[in-house]
Amino acid sequence: MSRSLRRGAAAALVLAAIVPLSACAAGNDADTLQIKPDNAATSIDNSVKLNNIVVVAPAGSAGEYAGPVAVTANIANTAPKDDLVLTGVKVGGSAATLTDENGAQVSQIVIHAGESVLIGGKGGAALAQVPNAKVTVGGYNDTTFTFKSAGDVSANANVQPAVGYYQGFGPAAKATPSAGVTASPGAASSPAAGAGASGSPSAPAGSPSAPATH
Repeated sequence: MSRSLRRGAAAALVLAAIVPLSACAAGNDADTLQIKPDNAATSIDNSVKLNNIVVVAPAGSAGEYAGPVAVTANIANTAPKDDLVLTGVKVGGSAATLTDENGAQVSQIVIHAGESVLIGGKGGAALAQVPNAKVTVGGYNDTTFTFKSAGDVSANANVQPAVGYYQGFGPAAKATPSAGVTASPGAASSPAAGAGASGSPSAPAGSPSAPATH
């Protein structure tokens, strides 16, 4: 092959490589920009599984943010017989207030054996609201869940504003004090087997769990 033909073939290969790369990166609606990061998930032994853990800041917040946030997660009790008792949630070093689906403050949330509950979102079995936290919206923040017997478990959770998929999952109005009350979602919980699979919170994936009856 002559030198000129070799140069022409090399140029054609370079052009063929550049064109598809340019097409993939073009525009704000490029497919690659629609990919959402995986939400955090963690577990304690084989008896507690937490999926879809996200810290949600108010709509319009961005970058370094200090103020109220909410935590959403699906918590499954895969133990054969023992109840699971959630007693606290923290974002960084800031503790959350636990409330039932009606917004009344509770001291703990009981998850029965073989069941799971959605924390956060409209219609969720319970809410975890942090009155003042320092987070980076669009980044990640350490989030800790405390259980009565199972102990603590932490995950590096994505921080998102309450828009799009997370609309309705942001911090709500101040909870009504009601000391010493325990929330027990009971029949409102979905089977634990369903919570074991990682995915998006109920807002992105479908309707959240039905409110509990007490």
